[in-house]
Amino acid sequence: MGLFMILFTLLGGITLSAQSSINGALSRKAGTLETTLLTFITGTLFLAIFILFFGQGHLLALLNAPKWQLSAAFLGTVYLLLTVMAVPKIGVIAANISGIAGQLLAGMLIDHFGWFNSLEIHLDGKRILALAFMILALYLIYRGNKRSAEAKSAGAGLQAN
Repeated sequence: MGLFMILFTLLGGITLSAQSSINGALSRKAGTLETTLLTFITGTLFLAIFILFFGQGHLLALLNAPKWQLSAAFLGTVYLLLTVMAVPKIGVIAANISGIAGQLLAGMLIDHFGWFNSLEIHLDGKRILALAFMILALYLIYRGNKRSAEAKSAGAGLQAN
C-alpha cells in the first residue's frame, strides 16, 4: 500500500506542476485572484459531485471540528494564491521547489515538535542535509532561470535593433 501512496503522491505532484503552469498563464490574462477563484469554484463543484456519489455522509461533522483544524482550508487557499503569483515571475520549477522547500522546513518542525497531534520524529543531520540540498537546488534553478531570462531579453533587444 505504501508504494501505491508514493505513486499517487507522485501523480499529484505532476498534476500540481501542470496546474501551476496553466494557472500562471491564465493569471496573466484574467488576473491572479480571478484565476485562484476559478480553481476553487471548479474544485468545489468537482468535490460536491464526488461527495454525492462517494461521500461517507459526515459533511456536517466539519462543524464540530476544532476551529484550528478548519484553518487548513485557508492555508491551502493562501498556498495556491502565492503559487499563482510566483509562477509568471520565477517559473514553474522555481515556484514548485520553493513550495517544496517550505513544506520540508515546516514539516521538519512539525515532526520534531509533534505539533498538530502529529508523530514526533526528531530533527537529525540527515534531515538538515536534505533541506540544505533542496535550498541548493532552488538556488541553482533560480540562477539558471535568471540567466535564461537575461539571455532571452538580450536576444530580443538585438532583434529590435
